[in-house]
Amino acid sequence: MYFDLRHNLTTHAPVNRCAIFGGKGHLKFGLLTSAFNIIRFCMTGSSPARTVSTSGNSGIKYFLIEQLIVSDAVPFIRERIITKRAMPMQDEKGKTTHFGFQTVPEAEKAAKVQKVFTSVASKYDVMNDVMSFGIHRIWKESMMDWLAPKPGQKLIDVAGGTGDISFRFLSRAGAGHATVLDLTEDMLATGKKRAESTATKGSIDWVVGDALALPFADNFFDVYTISFGIRNVTHPYEALTEAYRVLRPGGRLMVLEFNKIPIPLAQKAYDLYSFNIIPKMGEIITGDRESYQYLIESIRKFPDQETFLDLLKKAKFENTSYRNLTLGIAAIHSGWKL
Repeated sequence: MYFDLRHNLTTHAPVNRCAIFGGKGHLKFGLLTSAFNIIRFCMTGSSPARTVSTSGNSGIKYFLIEQLIVSDAVPFIRERIITKRAMPMQDEKGKTTHFGFQTVPEAEKAAKVQKVFTSVASKYDVMNDVMSFGIHRIWKESMMDWLAPKPGQKLIDVAGGTGDISFRFLSRAGAGHATVLDLTEDMLATGKKRAESTATKGSIDWVVGDALALPFADNFFDVYTISFGIRNVTHPYEALTEAYRVLRPGGRLMVLEFNKIPIPLAQKAYDLYSFNIIPKMGEIITGDRESYQYLIESIRKFPDQETFLDLLKKAKFENTSYRNLTLGIAAIHSGWKL
């Protein structure tokens, strides 16, 4: 369902109809010494997917695969059956959601989002700089200032794309591990190339996966981040419950996302810039106007700061709060699993 638009030899089976059983992969002297094996295949007739790259700790990994090779940093749940809770994207007739200003069947949104980011992956970082005048870098540094990463922490960066947040996290922490999870393989491939020229290469895992069905053990990560990604998720609340599940007690959630400016005149000026300039920039730089039209529309469909804060509380996060950035064009939401 999620990978219909992938044009390569990797075949992904629908997750909600599969079960996984297996042993535990582990590292010994930096080398992988065992692997998972799926012993119950999918009931849909699709072939299990295979890894494209498993070179060292930094290869892009695919879940629901035959002979899945993983490191300790990417733990699987032994004898865990993927249930409806773990995979809420069922193909229920009549259920719709928004894709920008369009109304689409829920089951189609993830594939449409994946298509958008596949299209812009190679120029994604450049476009971020151009359309925000570089301010997105300041926002991400503000997020790291509030987070204050500590040595040895394990981060999961969901919708992590090219790894921008993970690179900053590891730089601040000094020592630790980051797992970048994204639905779009091309975004991860771009980030993996960036990692090869940095000291973080061996400290990051790149994982193709879905925010609504994180294929990791309960209570494992110290920090969960999602930056400019949760508005693209079909069910943000269910993504937050998955975040809560994989965080250990004492773990922290941080969400960086575009939000609403509480000053009507300033919001109107920002809307004029967004709708009239950014899609044109996208067309000039990436050759894709429609994807950036969607991204602007998706911002307007995302709930305001207080409404999203209530969603964090509903997902059982405590000590929740948020900070506006640049008048509220963006905001950082924080919550703890206590």
